[in-house]
Amino acid sequence: MHVLYYSPGSASLVVHWLLLELGVPHELRLVDTAARQQKSPEYLALNPNGVVPTLVIESKPSYEAAALLLDLADTHPQAGFAPAPGTRERRDLYQWMFNLANMVQPLFRQWWYPGEPAGAERADEVRAHVSKRIEAEWDRIDAHLAQRGPYLLGETLTVADFYLTMLMRWSRNMPRTATDWPHLAALAQRMKARPTFKTLYERESLTEWA
Repeated sequence: MHVLYYSPGSASLVVHWLLLELGVPHELRLVDTAARQQKSPEYLALNPNGVVPTLVIESKPSYEAAALLLDLADTHPQAGFAPAPGTRERRDLYQWMFNLANMVQPLFRQWWYPGEPAGAERADEVRAHVSKRIEAEWDRIDAHLAQRGPYLLGETLTVADFYLTMLMRWSRNMPRTATDWPHLAALAQRMKARPTFKTLYERESLTEWA
Protein backbone atom coordinates (compact mmCIF):
# COMPACT_ATOMS: atom_id res chain seq x y z
CA MET A 1 0.00 0.00 0.00
CA HIS A 2 1.21 3.50 -0.87
CA VAL A 3 1.48 6.09 1.91
CA LEU A 4 0.88 9.75 1.04
CA TYR A 5 2.10 12.47 3.37
CA TYR A 6 -0.19 15.40 2.65
CA SER A 7 -1.55 18.74 3.75
CA PRO A 8 -5.08 19.69 2.60
CA GLY A 9 -5.16 21.82 -0.53
CA SER A 10 -1.38 21.90 -0.93
CA ALA A 11 0.72 20.40 -3.76
CA SER A 12 -0.10 16.97 -2.37
CA LEU A 13 -3.70 17.47 -3.53
CA VAL A 14 -3.01 16.46 -7.12
CA VAL A 15 -1.16 13.29 -6.09
CA HIS A 16 -4.03 12.37 -3.77
CA TRP A 17 -6.45 13.01 -6.63
CA LEU A 18 -4.55 10.76 -9.03
CA LEU A 19 -4.36 7.95 -6.48
CA LEU A 20 -8.16 8.13 -6.28
CA GLU A 21 -8.51 8.20 -10.07
CA LEU A 22 -6.27 5.15 -10.44
CA GLY A 23 -7.87 3.23 -7.60
CA VAL A 24 -4.50 2.75 -5.93
CA PRO A 25 -4.77 1.52 -2.32
CA HIS A 26 -3.19 4.14 -0.12
CA GLU A 27 -2.97 5.52 3.39
CA LEU A 28 -3.06 9.22 4.14
CA ARG A 29 -0.79 10.74 6.77
CA LEU A 30 -1.50 14.35 7.63
CA VAL A 31 1.45 16.73 7.87
CA ASP A 32 0.59 19.70 10.09
CA THR A 33 2.29 22.48 8.16
CA ALA A 34 0.95 25.16 10.53
CA ALA A 35 2.98 23.48 13.27
CA ARG A 36 5.90 23.12 10.82
CA GLN A 37 5.81 19.36 11.08
CA GLN A 38 7.27 19.27 7.55
CA LYS A 39 10.51 20.66 9.01
CA SER A 40 10.79 18.02 11.73
CA PRO A 41 13.78 15.65 11.64
CA GLU A 42 11.43 12.72 11.14
CA TYR A 43 9.82 14.24 8.06
CA LEU A 44 13.07 15.60 6.64
CA ALA A 45 14.39 12.04 6.69
CA LEU A 46 11.65 11.25 4.16
CA ASN A 47 11.78 14.47 2.16
CA PRO A 48 14.84 16.68 2.67
CA ASN A 49 13.07 19.59 0.95
CA GLY A 50 10.69 19.80 3.90
CA VAL A 51 7.54 20.13 1.80
CA VAL A 52 4.60 17.96 0.81
CA PRO A 53 3.89 15.69 -0.92
CA THR A 54 5.93 12.64 -0.09
CA LEU A 55 4.71 9.32 -1.43
CA VAL A 56 6.11 6.12 0.05
CA ILE A 57 6.04 3.23 -2.42
CA GLU A 58 7.37 -0.16 -1.33
CA SER A 59 8.96 1.47 1.73
CA LYS A 60 10.86 4.03 -0.36
CA PRO A 61 9.88 7.71 -0.11
CA SER A 62 9.64 9.79 -3.28
CA TYR A 63 8.74 13.44 -3.74
CA GLU A 64 8.12 16.24 -6.27
CA ALA A 65 4.47 16.33 -7.33
CA ALA A 66 5.12 16.46 -11.09
CA ALA A 67 7.49 13.48 -10.91
CA LEU A 68 5.03 11.50 -8.80
CA LEU A 69 2.24 12.14 -11.31
CA LEU A 70 4.34 10.92 -14.21
CA ASP A 71 5.43 7.83 -12.29
CA LEU A 72 1.88 6.94 -11.28
CA ALA A 73 0.69 7.38 -14.86
CA ASP A 74 3.48 5.13 -16.14
CA THR A 75 2.91 2.42 -13.56
CA HIS A 76 -0.83 2.39 -14.29
CA PRO A 77 -0.89 2.66 -18.10
CA GLN A 78 -4.40 1.22 -18.32
CA ALA A 79 -5.77 4.62 -17.22
CA GLY A 80 -4.30 6.31 -20.30
CA PHE A 81 -3.16 9.42 -18.43
CA ALA A 82 0.22 9.56 -20.20
CA PRO A 83 1.10 8.90 -23.85
CA ALA A 84 3.57 6.14 -24.62
CA PRO A 85 7.28 7.00 -24.19
CA GLY A 86 9.02 7.97 -27.39
CA THR A 87 5.95 9.50 -29.02
CA ARG A 88 5.46 13.12 -30.01
CA GLU A 89 2.57 13.27 -27.57
CA ARG A 90 4.87 12.14 -24.77
CA ARG A 91 7.25 14.97 -25.57
CA ASP A 92 4.31 17.35 -25.38
CA LEU A 93 3.40 15.94 -21.97
CA TYR A 94 6.94 16.42 -20.66
CA GLN A 95 6.90 19.99 -21.94
CA TRP A 96 3.65 20.83 -20.16
CA MET A 97 4.57 19.10 -16.92
CA PHE A 98 7.90 20.89 -16.68
CA ASN A 99 6.35 24.18 -17.73
CA LEU A 100 3.74 23.97 -14.99
CA ALA A 101 6.35 22.88 -12.44
CA ASN A 102 8.98 25.46 -13.38
CA MET A 103 7.05 28.46 -14.71
CA VAL A 104 3.68 28.46 -12.94
CA GLN A 105 3.90 26.72 -9.57
CA PRO A 106 6.90 28.72 -8.27
CA LEU A 107 5.02 31.97 -8.90
CA PHE A 108 2.37 30.93 -6.39
CA ARG A 109 4.98 30.46 -3.69
CA GLN A 110 6.17 34.00 -4.35
CA TRP A 111 2.57 35.19 -4.09
CA TRP A 112 2.01 33.44 -0.75
CA TYR A 113 5.45 34.16 0.70
CA PRO A 114 6.53 37.46 -0.91
CA GLY A 115 9.03 38.10 1.87
CA GLU A 116 11.20 35.21 0.71
CA PRO A 117 12.46 36.77 -2.53
CA ALA A 118 12.44 40.45 -1.55
CA GLY A 119 11.85 40.96 2.17
CA ALA A 120 8.62 41.72 4.03
CA GLU A 121 8.82 45.46 3.31
CA ARG A 122 8.43 44.80 -0.43
CA ALA A 123 5.61 42.25 -0.22
CA ASP A 124 3.10 44.42 -2.06
CA GLU A 125 5.53 45.03 -4.92
CA VAL A 126 6.28 41.32 -5.21
CA ARG A 127 2.60 40.37 -5.32
CA ALA A 128 1.83 43.01 -7.93
CA HIS A 129 4.65 41.73 -10.12
CA VAL A 130 3.82 38.07 -9.59
CA SER A 131 0.12 38.47 -10.29
CA LYS A 132 0.93 39.90 -13.72
CA ARG A 133 3.24 36.99 -14.47
CA ILE A 134 0.60 34.44 -13.46
CA GLU A 135 -1.97 36.22 -15.59
CA ALA A 136 0.44 36.06 -18.53
CA GLU A 137 0.68 32.30 -18.02
CA TRP A 138 -3.12 32.03 -18.02
CA ASP A 139 -3.23 34.09 -21.24
CA ARG A 140 -0.86 31.69 -22.95
CA ILE A 141 -2.45 28.48 -21.68
CA ASP A 142 -5.97 29.69 -22.46
CA ALA A 143 -4.90 30.55 -26.02
CA HIS A 144 -3.39 27.08 -26.37
CA LEU A 145 -6.62 25.44 -25.16
CA ALA A 146 -8.63 27.58 -27.57
CA GLN A 147 -6.53 26.37 -30.47
CA ARG A 148 -5.71 22.79 -29.49
CA GLY A 149 -7.98 21.87 -26.55
CA PRO A 150 -10.12 20.91 -24.82
CA TYR A 151 -7.21 19.42 -22.82
CA LEU A 152 -3.54 20.39 -22.87
CA LEU A 153 -2.83 17.47 -25.22
CA GLY A 154 -5.93 17.97 -27.31
CA GLU A 155 -8.64 15.34 -26.94
CA THR A 156 -6.58 13.29 -24.47
CA LEU A 157 -6.89 13.80 -20.73
CA THR A 158 -3.48 13.48 -19.06
CA VAL A 159 -1.83 14.06 -15.71
CA ALA A 160 -0.96 17.57 -16.93
CA ASP A 161 -4.64 18.51 -16.79
CA PHE A 162 -4.93 17.35 -13.19
CA TYR A 163 -1.83 19.37 -12.35
CA LEU A 164 -3.15 22.46 -14.14
CA THR A 165 -6.47 22.18 -12.33
CA MET A 166 -4.73 22.22 -8.95
CA LEU A 167 -2.79 25.34 -9.96
CA MET A 168 -5.98 27.01 -11.17
CA ARG A 169 -7.54 26.29 -7.78
CA TRP A 170 -4.65 28.07 -6.10
CA SER A 171 -5.55 31.28 -7.95
CA ARG A 172 -9.03 31.47 -6.42
CA ASN A 173 -8.21 34.39 -4.07
CA MET A 174 -6.07 36.38 -6.48
CA PRO A 175 -7.22 39.62 -8.16
CA ARG A 176 -8.02 37.56 -11.26
CA THR A 177 -8.76 33.87 -10.87
CA ALA A 178 -7.84 31.42 -13.61
CA THR A 179 -11.51 30.84 -14.36
CA ASP A 180 -11.76 34.42 -15.65
CA TRP A 181 -10.28 32.92 -18.82
CA PRO A 182 -13.00 31.04 -20.76
CA HIS A 183 -11.12 27.95 -21.88
CA LEU A 184 -9.44 27.50 -18.52
CA ALA A 185 -12.87 27.85 -16.91
CA ALA A 186 -14.27 25.15 -19.20
CA LEU A 187 -11.39 22.81 -18.33
CA ALA A 188 -11.86 23.46 -14.62
CA GLN A 189 -15.56 22.68 -14.91
CA ARG A 190 -14.88 19.37 -16.67
CA MET A 191 -12.27 18.36 -14.12
CA LYS A 192 -14.40 19.32 -11.12
CA ALA A 193 -17.25 17.24 -12.52
CA ARG A 194 -15.21 14.05 -12.12
CA PRO A 195 -16.55 11.90 -9.24
CA THR A 196 -13.09 11.67 -7.70
CA PHE A 197 -12.99 15.44 -7.22
CA LYS A 198 -15.92 15.22 -4.81
CA THR A 199 -14.24 12.36 -2.96
CA LEU A 200 -10.99 14.33 -2.81
CA TYR A 201 -12.75 17.31 -1.26
CA GLU A 202 -14.51 15.15 1.27
CA ARG A 203 -11.30 13.42 2.32
CA GLU A 204 -9.33 16.67 2.63
CA SER A 205 -12.29 18.59 4.17
CA LEU A 206 -12.12 21.27 1.51
CA THR A 207 -14.93 23.59 0.52
CA GLU A 208 -13.33 26.43 -1.49
CA TRP A 209 -13.59 26.38 -5.30
CA ALA A 210 -15.95 23.37 -5.20
